[in-house]
Amino acid sequence: MFDKRTGEVMTQQLIDWGVDHIYGMPGDSINELIDDLRKREDEINFLQVRHEETGALAAAAYAKLTGKLGVTLSIAGPGAVHLLNGLYDAKADSAPVLALVGQVHTEEVGTGAFQEINLERMFDDVSVFNKRAETQEQLPDLLDQAIKEAYAHKGVSVLIVPDDLFAKKQTSQVRLTSGEYYKPEIFPAPNRIKEARQLIEKAEKPIILAGQGIRNASNELIQFAETIQAPIVLSLLAKGMIPDNHPYCLGQHGQIGTKPAYHAMKETDLLILVGTQFPYRDFLPDGVTTIQIDNNPAHLGKYYPITLGLAGDSKETLEAITELVTPVENRKYLENYKEKMNNWRIALQEEKRSQDDPLHAPQVMYELEKHMKPGAVISGDVGNVTVWVSRFLHLVNQKFILSGWLATMGSGLPGAIAAQKAYPDKQVIGISGDGGFSMVMHDFVTAVKYDLPIKMVVLNNSKIGMIKYEQEQMGHLNYATNLGEVDFAKFAEACGGEGYRIQSYEELESKMKQAFVSNKPVIIDVVIEDQAPLPGKIDYQSAVNFSKYIVKEFFENGNLDLPDIKKSIQRLT
Repeated sequence: MFDKRTGEVMTQQLIDWGVDHIYGMPGDSINELIDDLRKREDEINFLQVRHEETGALAAAAYAKLTGKLGVTLSIAGPGAVHLLNGLYDAKADSAPVLALVGQVHTEEVGTGAFQEINLERMFDDVSVFNKRAETQEQLPDLLDQAIKEAYAHKGVSVLIVPDDLFAKKQTSQVRLTSGEYYKPEIFPAPNRIKEARQLIEKAEKPIILAGQGIRNASNELIQFAETIQAPIVLSLLAKGMIPDNHPYCLGQHGQIGTKPAYHAMKETDLLILVGTQFPYRDFLPDGVTTIQIDNNPAHLGKYYPITLGLAGDSKETLEAITELVTPVENRKYLENYKEKMNNWRIALQEEKRSQDDPLHAPQVMYELEKHMKPGAVISGDVGNVTVWVSRFLHLVNQKFILSGWLATMGSGLPGAIAAQKAYPDKQVIGISGDGGFSMVMHDFVTAVKYDLPIKMVVLNNSKIGMIKYEQEQMGHLNYATNLGEVDFAKFAEACGGEGYRIQSYEELESKMKQAFVSNKPVIIDVVIEDQAPLPGKIDYQSAVNFSKYIVKEFFENGNLDLPDIKKSIQRLT
């Protein structure tokens, strides 16, 4: 007679599905499963995080980096609530994640027991699968289905389990489901490929805007661009998928993007969207012919009125179009923007190589480039740091990850932890602002505990810099944006890691070198100038709002002196 604990059966299922680690915290409504995981710790590693939000963000980051299932778990009540930020990040960036969530004992469900909340209702919006098990016999089949749904919809599956069910015995090996997932193969109809060829061959100024859907199609995208002689613009989530130094690459688009990308997009007569929905209409051209390639038919034309939609895998679809179109030589539009992009890079290099004090973020990006290894993984955070990394950090053969569509601060450290678990032999660098890092800094202890040699760079201006800038741009006075000074290097040492505090240009090279020689978890605390990451050109309304800010601060409050105003105007223009 089959006689195994349900938790034991589910642990084996997770191993069979290829899960080798889980992020979470033990507790009274999940402890039965924790004990079964303990017995198989050589095959499936449980990482005890210090906050469930970190665990969920790490699971999301792991899924984004690898395409494999990220798994997190929590207790009922408060632990489950803490998962939501990371799970919404996974939902927003289409990452397959499984959340195993404990619940009060079966006989207590619905009674208002200690730490009981309506978990099904709470997780309803974030999930593609959201079920609570009522008997132990259901659990193996529910687990299989939860994992399949997460993969099939590239989203979050939540399986809620009263803790007593894990301890109950399974009496039969017969199951309704199997532990297999078959990825669908989607390819556009041949006549749609021919239509794409016709539109491409008519265009004089085609441009490609590519997103994270090109993760496995970088070479095919470059070959396609070279064949039709079109510049490539990347969404933020696609940074690093095409080398930043590729002659066809115009960098990122949108508020964090480059001038050449912005102007080329306004001039184009054919927009080709590949693996991205890019919802920022203000940065896209009006009324031009548009082709969109996406493996989810529901995404075609979702945010932009396209001319032709191609439902298919980016890699195979690009290959098919490239074989069909007539190659183009010496397109003036491309050559013009290649030259503009070269000039843009030169201008950025001048700023990055500055030796001035106080330190500013581009100098830090330049120093980091000296230490980044081929194949390194860069985990970015949200805020001003996003702009600095996007615009100034030059990636050639590195992976990049961040919280994209949700854009949640605090994603840098969990992403670095997940990256080091996914790629234990690769160099991992996290880059955060002091605002984002302080939201999750407690889990630097997790990196220390599990000997994860991540290097966390904290751009420390003692402010929530982006919010400060937004307030100024709107013509408001700064309010509640100062954070106070924190020495994150001393914090790193208190946690058992290494810390290096850099406060001047003179210290930058030597201390950065020391930090990267270390094989321990390290925090590199770089004190930088409070500098807004302004684009090279501002609109009229922004100038008006900024003028209002200057008037209020100088004339009404006396908070600015004339040198401050001069410096601010120089940056703005």
